[in-house]
Amino acid sequence: MAAIKISSKVEESVWEDLRRFAKETDRSISGLLTQAIRDYIRRQRVRPEVVTHLERSMSDNEELGRLLAE
Repeated sequence: MAAIKISSKVEESVWEDLRRFAKETDRSISGLLTQAIRDYIRRQRVRPEVVTHLERSMSDNEELGRLLAE
């Protein structure tokens, strides 16, 4: 897969932690950043079936939700 060059700012202490971790694990900073971004996106994205289930559950339990809110 083609790689692109990016530019960003991070706290100096975080950058130093990343550099040390890359060295300790014999991995590249680029590889670590790529994996970190991939993992972050995967964790933050909500699968459509989860949203559908949540909406159905909220609809099915609307009265209970109202009672709990009181």
